[in-house]
Amino acid sequence: MRLPIRKTVLETLNQQQLQGILARLEQVSEEIGKVIVGQQTVINQLLVSILAGGHCLLEGVPGLAKTLMVSSLAKTLELDFQRVQFTPDLMPSDIIGTEILETDHDSGKRFFKFQQGPVFTQILLADEINRTPPKTQAALLEAMQEKAISYSAERYELPKPFFVLATQNPVEQAGTYPLPEAQLDRFLMYVSVGYPTAEDEVEILRRTTGTQEVELQKILSAADIIVLQRLVREVEISEPLLSYVSQLARNTRTNTDLPSVSDTVNQFVQWGAGPRAGQALVLCAKAKALIDGRFAATLDDIQAVAYPVLRHRMLLNFQAEAQNITADQVISALLNDVQTPASPLSS
Repeated sequence: MRLPIRKTVLETLNQQQLQGILARLEQVSEEIGKVIVGQQTVINQLLVSILAGGHCLLEGVPGLAKTLMVSSLAKTLELDFQRVQFTPDLMPSDIIGTEILETDHDSGKRFFKFQQGPVFTQILLADEINRTPPKTQAALLEAMQEKAISYSAERYELPKPFFVLATQNPVEQAGTYPLPEAQLDRFLMYVSVGYPTAEDEVEILRRTTGTQEVELQKILSAADIIVLQRLVREVEISEPLLSYVSQLARNTRTNTDLPSVSDTVNQFVQWGAGPRAGQALVLCAKAKALIDGRFAATLDDIQAVAYPVLRHRMLLNFQAEAQNITADQVISALLNDVQTPASPLSS
């Protein structure tokens, strides 16, 4: 018996429906722009992470509107939203939930009932995630990887789609706990939020010190996002580009038989990225292509997402720290040293 061939999303949507959902996707960025001044690259990277079906970590000094950016994104999506403020005294049960003792009023019997925590949502804002100890940070590991929670030998599925959008302050700030490598790797992208330009800062002052109030509209539904995530998987990427992605990931590693083609990597990297980095590069490049209205990923797409995908998956050595070498500098050298395909759209 032959199994039925599953239709692709492109086959199930007509041209009007496809154009409609892509137009709404573009409108999300415009809607967030009503509240967030500038930071277009950061907003696009957030959208890439969501369309690729992954979690996103935003890092920047206090006051750069990281929390406002995530909450504004949540308001444009018809998804359940919860925010958890991570503090030094936060417990794992404050995130995943706990069992409470209840009484059956008819029989008088007592029983334990699982009370779901804020992780049972579709968008979880983990605000200042590095201000809580590792024990509590680890409570998110299973949820981020398995999209489910295990408690007292029971498994509870999380709603779909499910995203963790976390913010953190730089680890140089007092009172922070660096995220363990295992949890950092669960984040699809590590987005660095920088200071606004001079023009943007003037506009921020204008908007935030006046009487203007903005109410954001909901643009995309949960069903729309699931369709877009399936569309991302159907975006084409050529074999030469897949080989290029593999070479990028492999050449971040120094603890193998073959050294990296990049002298900078060999000099400053202690541990390189694992196979999950290549998967993330491909999915994020496809998502970026779809956001730009294309159904084929290019070399530019891969190189554009390389920084947020790789910067948290490489462990720099003491020599790099002593010379103030950053992960972004290593990635720049890597992109220069790894040979690119002959054509950005080689097939």
